[in-house]
Amino acid sequence: MPTDLITLSADGSVSDLAVRAEALGYDCLWTGELWGRDSLVALTAAAEATEGIDLGTAIVNTYGRTPATLAQAAATIQRISGGRFRLGLGTSTGKVVEDLHGMAFENPPRRFHETAELTRRFLTGEGRIEYDGQVFSVADFPSLETDVPVYGAALGPAMRRAVGRTVDGWLPHNIPFHDLGAAFETVAEAAREADRDPADITVAPYVPSAVSEDPEEAVETVRGHIAYYVGSGAGYRAAVAAHYEGTDEIAAAWQAGDRAGAREAVTDEMVEGLAVAGTPDRAREQFDDIAALDVVDRPIVAVPGGASDAVTDRTVETLAPARR
Repeated sequence: MPTDLITLSADGSVSDLAVRAEALGYDCLWTGELWGRDSLVALTAAAEATEGIDLGTAIVNTYGRTPATLAQAAATIQRISGGRFRLGLGTSTGKVVEDLHGMAFENPPRRFHETAELTRRFLTGEGRIEYDGQVFSVADFPSLETDVPVYGAALGPAMRRAVGRTVDGWLPHNIPFHDLGAAFETVAEAAREADRDPADITVAPYVPSAVSEDPEEAVETVRGHIAYYVGSGAGYRAAVAAHYEGTDEIAAAWQAGDRAGAREAVTDEMVEGLAVAGTPDRAREQFDDIAALDVVDRPIVAVPGGASDAVTDRTVETLAPARR
């Protein structure tokens, strides 16, 4: 099974990590984007520094760039990389869209659906592209005739339906691993309604992972990761709240600036159901159990942005295909 790696921190060289990931046998290096690093620029440099590893965005948001901008960037990186690029899209959060990009966070599922659909048409459509949607209307520009797999990050049912209708892969995050199969049924149903085969949709879940000889250090690293997402995004909070109690306490502490209190409010059940955390042997066992789930096609080792250098290094090494 392919095993991927994602860097969620804006610090450090994406090119250097890509070279290291390639040497360790990872199949794809993904990079996130919020503020401080442009993922598309960073992956262009990574493409020139590597030879065989795939490269992807997980994710760039569907408000900060138009479908045309996304398509031409994706096509450019695909040419530079020799066909190794994957475009991961998502809506991000109201905080990011409104307070950073200065845009209204309106109807995220529709925004995602049209962005993904139109971007794919710009990339792989035939002839000159025409599109008349609720958000975007374009006319009379040629297809770029470049095949780029497009993935979608989706938590709630409406977003999962949009993924099923439009893209090649699903990037779930903060949905308990034991519930991924049930959650994918919403994706599959929407795919069938759109005359698509659900088996053609790749399921690539983020697997927040922290490895240390001190298991408590690993667990605390993951607590920080979960607290950040539950505290800063309503969609993430709703996904976790559907399965666990205590999300309101996490969010209240986070939004009051009490980061330590938010981490402390993350329960052991959340850590167990949403992440991998522990000693090398224990982490490998946990990760392999997730990878073995029938619904999972390519698990993504996601090292939390707040991880120490030592935990980051140990996690990347321990969960690499060459080490497991």
